[in-house]
Amino acid sequence: MEDCIKQALMEIVGLENFTDDLIELVPYSYDASDHDHRPEVAVWPTSTEQVSNILILANGHLFPVTPRGAGTGLSGGAVPVRGGLIMDLCKMNRIIDIRIADRQVIVEPGVVYADLENALAPHGFFFPPDPSSSSVCTLGGNVATNAGGIRGAKYGTTRDYVLGLEAVLPNGQVIRTGSGCIKSSSGLDLTRLFVGSEGTLGVITEITLKINPKPIETKTSLASFSNLSDAGQSVIEIIHSGILPSVLELLDENTIQVLTEHGKIDLPHAAAMILVETDGYTDAETSFQMDKVIEVLKRNNATDIRIARSAREAKELWKIRKSIGSVAAQLRTHNVSEDVTVPISKIVDLMTGISNIVRHYGLPFVIFGHAGDGNLHPRIMYDRSDPDQVEKLRMAVEEIFKLTCRLGGTLSGEHGIGLAKAPYLSLEHDSMRMNLMRAIKKLFDPNNILNPGKMALSN
Repeated sequence: MEDCIKQALMEIVGLENFTDDLIELVPYSYDASDHDHRPEVAVWPTSTEQVSNILILANGHLFPVTPRGAGTGLSGGAVPVRGGLIMDLCKMNRIIDIRIADRQVIVEPGVVYADLENALAPHGFFFPPDPSSSSVCTLGGNVATNAGGIRGAKYGTTRDYVLGLEAVLPNGQVIRTGSGCIKSSSGLDLTRLFVGSEGTLGVITEITLKINPKPIETKTSLASFSNLSDAGQSVIEIIHSGILPSVLELLDENTIQVLTEHGKIDLPHAAAMILVETDGYTDAETSFQMDKVIEVLKRNNATDIRIARSAREAKELWKIRKSIGSVAAQLRTHNVSEDVTVPISKIVDLMTGISNIVRHYGLPFVIFGHAGDGNLHPRIMYDRSDPDQVEKLRMAVEEIFKLTCRLGGTLSGEHGIGLAKAPYLSLEHDSMRMNLMRAIKKLFDPNNILNPGKMALSN
């Protein structure tokens, strides 16, 4: 990057918010995926005006800009694959307004999810999507990837809560989308176009979110099954029962074995486990829901059902689910975590198929996920320094994506496409849809400066 451009950037954001030092650029070379590429410079804008001026400069000099939140993404969406500039939005982190009467909160993109939850707690409200990285991930990143989480089956994903946005287009123009109303049927829904666009259409600088009253009671249980089919049928019948649990998580046999052998967690031998949680505003309400769930689990041959009788016991059950990632990471130096999703009725077929595929290639793995919305997380461990393992991983992932699409599923339920899934997007979307998405990218960003190379939208 030319010195004159660097000087212009320093004039826009200030010397303290600019860097081209190698030691500071290296952390911006990667996110939580296994992709990496170093940028040439990084900036920390503090206002919409600065973001606009940066994009005007980039559009005029044709250098790439990659917006970034906390770097917790699992698909390479924040990796500056074309070099250029990293725009770190962490300093735009104000909670601008909390409007309880309107069920709304207005925030900047750098607000950490957990900080918003802490700010809403005294009011008895919460922002329901709950990504696993909630303690560090930013709301701008959540919106850019349409992040989900364990509560998705009952509460939906980020897209269901975004009422409006302020965004800066690649040419520097500032646009406002949506409205300050809980619902609107006025014009094309530009807000939803930006949600999940992974920073390819514009840089989000302000977000208006819908918030919910927070349930104050929960009940938690863990059920074991001697075969996967019974667990899958339980999931279907729970949904049909009229009860919509706040959590409905499924663990496969391999996951249970890894937790037992490597995590030293005392678990019964089982082909599958279901962790279920109900929530509500009274103990009677949540207990009624859980009783109905337990009836379904027993009817489908659950071999062991642990019901938490206290907050401490609930925490112990949750420890099983939350330990999966860290325990599995012990098996190899690197891992890939996918988030393929299918109709709920196909989840057993997907889990069985994934298990057969990965076993064929001889790589260690675990499979777990959000059974209540058909979203599975196969996590495959490998050694990146071994070309043979890298190739086996690539072939296994491709087969998993093909299986998912044959089952009527989608490549991503919540992580996004980024770099990791871009080569496979045509498995899910036909040429007409791909061409339309690329035309939209071209309309917004004719010079392809904004997060190029992502989502198979551009080179």
